[in-house]
Amino acid sequence: MIEREIIAQKTKEFYIKRYIESKLEKVGISQIKLKKIPLGEKIIIYTSRPSLIVGSKGNNIRDLTKALKREFKLENPQIEINEVKDIFLDPHIVAERIASSLERFGSARFKGIGHKIMENIMNSGARGVEIIISGKIPGSRAKSWRFLQGYLKKSGDIAISGVRHAQVSALLKSGIIGVKVAIMPPDIEMPDHVEVLKELAPASIEEVKEEKLEDKKVAKKKTPAKKKIVKKKETASDKEPATDAVDIETPTQTNPTQETN
Repeated sequence: MIEREIIAQKTKEFYIKRYIESKLEKVGISQIKLKKIPLGEKIIIYTSRPSLIVGSKGNNIRDLTKALKREFKLENPQIEINEVKDIFLDPHIVAERIASSLERFGSARFKGIGHKIMENIMNSGARGVEIIISGKIPGSRAKSWRFLQGYLKKSGDIAISGVRHAQVSALLKSGIIGVKVAIMPPDIEMPDHVEVLKELAPASIEEVKEEKLEDKKVAKKKTPAKKKIVKKKETASDKEPATDAVDIETPTQTNPTQETN
């Protein structure tokens, strides 16, 4: 029963996100997050153009809130809009820009669009970027064109959790063109990163030695002095107590017969 409830909740969230994306097309949406709060449901939209989503005096937000209540029977949906600071480090916004440029200028200028977007991404501080445009460009046969620059992880945990991916499709006269973007952000921590310390100058080495000597002196002062216990060696005289020699005179016995004589 619990598994069914979780699946139903996740399915509902997926359809809500799809509905919001269909209502807000080409406004630079990066991602949509849904949170459950005590007052109702909170919907957070990350975008590069918050003014287009809000509309004049918040009319678009009010219309979207009413539509969510009606379509998905949400009690009190609260929509929050956050602006993306650096748009060229977000793969969803970059892929959407490439797709809109292809739809506007056609497939003849796809190389210029790819190189220009790649240059802007690297100038924003990204470690690496990969752009793949696949479809019937520029001829009638389907091909895949790859634009790659910098350092990009392809395998391991960093490639799954660290590298950001996005996929968008563009509708052209020749057919549908697929756009894939992978960006490695600058703030990612690499497991093989090693920091090499600079060599210390001779003066700084002497200062470090003096500090260590001072610390040792302070530590010696703090430790209590141990009492020394001196054991006296036992001599033969100590073992046997000395006694004073006293001459004892023994009385001599006299013969009584001699005295009578």
